[in-house]
Amino acid sequence: MNLHFTKMHGAGNDFVVIDLVRQHMTLSAGQLRYIADRQRGIGCDQILIVEPPQSPEADFRYRIFNADGTEAGQCGNGARCFARFVREQKLTWKRVLVVETTGGMMGLEVNEDGRIFADLGAPRFEPEHIPFEAPAQALSYELDVDGSTVNIGAVSMGNPHAVLLVDRVDSAPVSVLGPSIEHHPRFPQRVNVGFMEVISRREIKLRVFERGAGETQACGTGACAAVVHGIRQGLLDRAVTVQLPGGKLSVSWRDDAGPVWLGGPTATVFEGSIRLRGK
Repeated sequence: MNLHFTKMHGAGNDFVVIDLVRQHMTLSAGQLRYIADRQRGIGCDQILIVEPPQSPEADFRYRIFNADGTEAGQCGNGARCFARFVREQKLTWKRVLVVETTGGMMGLEVNEDGRIFADLGAPRFEPEHIPFEAPAQALSYELDVDGSTVNIGAVSMGNPHAVLLVDRVDSAPVSVLGPSIEHHPRFPQRVNVGFMEVISRREIKLRVFERGAGETQACGTGACAAVVHGIRQGLLDRAVTVQLPGGKLSVSWRDDAGPVWLGGPTATVFEGSIRLRGK
């Protein structure tokens, strides 16, 4: 079968976006892995699916699949690309959208100047909601990794995140610690791992090793998790610029009980079709 798709990215975090409102098919995990394969398929960090809503409160249903075919709970850069996609494809003319995700409803706003902001909801810190194995909630935790102890923050932004403070993000052992922490037994659903360098109270540098994808050029929920952790540690103000390998994102968390907002660039790269076999 032929599948029409659009390739997009947000600050270098790249996606294959598939419209299943006007196309009708079910994709298997094997087909998703084939689409995401950078050598044999299209290549992407995640695959975004646009579906009709199941709830009358939502405009669309938004689903995210990692490059390994597993479904993710949230993706902030993907959500912003999602908003651009449904408007470019004339699926809606709304500037304020409500989309249904596996973690609940999410708000998206498209500004007049084209910038797109995503309301990623309030962060969760309770270990059972991350999920993370710990006797009690804390600002930070010690984690034994490959015979050494590292200090992490743990937070859910609709998906689990571990955040490490590092002196220099450029030399951080992302390729070594990333997979070890991602698969650490204290994270039963695996975890995204962020390596954060604080530049000032309003700016950080960040690299993220995403579960099911490896290190990516940018991670929206990872940026939010890092800023939230930095605020709780007293290191950052409430609005922060996040420098990632693929570009800059803006994150704001106005109050402890409120949602985290993510903003930044999005781009449509190309459209095409791919022939899929049953797998």
